[in-house]
Amino acid sequence: MAPFDLQRRLVAEATGTAMLVATVVGSGIMATSLTEDVGLALLGNTLATGAMLVVLITVLGPISGAHFNPAVSLVFAMLRSLPKRDLTGYVLAQIAGGVAGTIAAHLMFELPLVEFSSKVRTGGAQWFSEGVATFGLVAVILAGIRFEQKAVPWLVGLYITAAYWFTASTSFANPAVALARSLTNTFSGIRPVDLPGFWLPKSPARSLRSFFSPGCCSRPRHRQPYPVRRSYERHHLPQPGMRHLAQYAGDDPQCRHRTHRHRIRQDPALAGGTGSNDRRCRPHRA
Repeated sequence: MAPFDLQRRLVAEATGTAMLVATVVGSGIMATSLTEDVGLALLGNTLATGAMLVVLITVLGPISGAHFNPAVSLVFAMLRSLPKRDLTGYVLAQIAGGVAGTIAAHLMFELPLVEFSSKVRTGGAQWFSEGVATFGLVAVILAGIRFEQKAVPWLVGLYITAAYWFTASTSFANPAVALARSLTNTFSGIRPVDLPGFWLPKSPARSLRSFFSPGCCSRPRHRQPYPVRRSYERHHLPQPGMRHLAQYAGDDPQCRHRTHRHRIRQDPALAGGTGSNDRRCRPHRA
């Protein structure tokens, strides 16, 4: 299949991020309207988000890679899987899609289009949780691509489902989604002032690029345990004095095209420096 052009890939990124944010925000609104149990509401929010991730990555992955996350796009750009000239477009498309997803969720539940959140999410524990969640997400994606590519949609969906519950921050792990969630004063919201604490922990995930780079687990190239010694070195002969012999043995840099490197041609005409039919390898004259 031919690769898709940049415009289609950006549309896929924006659409996927919009659907993801609409699911996160919309399922949170629905859950709180159906129950007052916070744990049960979080469970409903978790299952909807994990299921939507599996669907979006499966459907849009072949088009754009299904990043939906500036942190993931940055790692792929550092690994050169994503051209660096496309990184800015990916990030802008993801942010625009996230904002559109929040607005779409508000429209579905008859809420104001944009309503800044007042939900407090700050503190060292939550910042550390975001670092752990983002590091784990990037590790799962890269390891899945390297070892079991067909399972990546399920791996990501299941990881986010679990990370909702084992992290104190409920695993935002996505700067674009975090920004979009600051525009909703509902169950899944976050105060805009708390966003920097959820953005900075994304940087440790960059260290994974060296471990999961294409050459990290491959066998090293075979190297000779000792350097190849030239003919005049093997026989302990000084290079200047044997220069004319080394030249016809193939050791001279100007005569590398000769195949027999250690065979000295016993041709008086060549040894004397005259009568050579090979104009590229005439002996040096003192």
